[in-house]
Amino acid sequence: MMQIKQLAKVTNVNAKTIRYYEDVGLLPKAKRGDNGYRYYQQQDVSSLNFIRRCKELRMPLADIKRLVSLQSDDNAPCAEVDALITQQLEKIRVAQYELQQLEKNLQALANSCDNHQIKNCEILNHLRAN
Repeated sequence: MMQIKQLAKVTNVNAKTIRYYEDVGLLPKAKRGDNGYRYYQQQDVSSLNFIRRCKELRMPLADIKRLVSLQSDDNAPCAEVDALITQQLEKIRVAQYELQQLEKNLQALANSCDNHQIKNCEILNHLRAN
C-alpha cells in the first residue's frame, strides 16, 4: 500500500491530477485509512501508468475512460479500441496539417518585412489588413 505522494512519484503524475482522475471516474476511489489518507495498490500504479500513456497520445479523457472500461472484458473484440486509436491518429494528422499551414503563414510574415521602423513594418500592416 502507498499514499498519494508515493503514487505520484512512482507514476510521474501529480497528486492533484490523481485526485481529479478519481473524481471523474478514471481511477477507482482510493481506500481510506482511519486517518483519512488515501491508500493505493499496485493495480492503481498500473492503471495510472496506462492513463498517463494515453494522455501522452493526446487522447481525450472520454476516450481514455472508454479504453479503461473496455479492459474489463478480456474476451471482447478490440474493434472499438482500434477505432479509438484510428480516430486519434486522424486528429493528430489534422493537427499536423494545421501546424504546417501555421508555420507557412508565420514564415511568410517573417520574410515580408525588411524595414527597420514600426511605421513601415509590413508584418504589422499585414496583420491590420481587413
